[in-house]
Amino acid sequence: MRIAITDTCIFIDLIDFRLTSEFFSLEVEVHTSLDVYNELYPHQQELLKAYQSTGRLDIHVVTGEEKIKIQETEYPRSLSEIDKTIIYLGEKFDAMILSSDKAIRNFAGIKAIEVHGILWIFDRLVENKLITHTIAVNKIRSLIFGNIIYRNNLELNTEIEKRIAKWNDLDK
Repeated sequence: MRIAITDTCIFIDLIDFRLTSEFFSLEVEVHTSLDVYNELYPHQQELLKAYQSTGRLDIHVVTGEEKIKIQETEYPRSLSEIDKTIIYLGEKFDAMILSSDKAIRNFAGIKAIEVHGILWIFDRLVENKLITHTIAVNKIRSLIFGNIIYRNNLELNTEIEKRIAKWNDLDK
């Protein structure tokens, strides 16, 4: 089973969409850093604790020695310290990274780390019949309207429209 290092924005979106259970049903080992976990609100942390207690989520504590390695590595200024832990864990575990953060996605691509965002997760949820395409279309539309970053991103909107058309074709 493939390891997926997940960042804060993915967890926030999944929790907001009430798709956490479906996400943890995918055939991936979900990992994150304690730093990411600590960025979440207490009610979000509580929800994820349930998955940690059942072995569906591994939360990694980045050691002092690892933090020194991270500090010694050249990263773009656009990456926060928490973003750097995601990249570091992706490399350490030869894992894919799940993030909607453009800076993480760009740098992961440069480092030849497989990286996917929320749309990839929606694709997997529909493919695995964990959600219907109708639910996917409704939730992905709410993504556009509910998040100004997504709303103003032409490339992302193009990808969203492709998926909506593809999923709507499943009705025909």
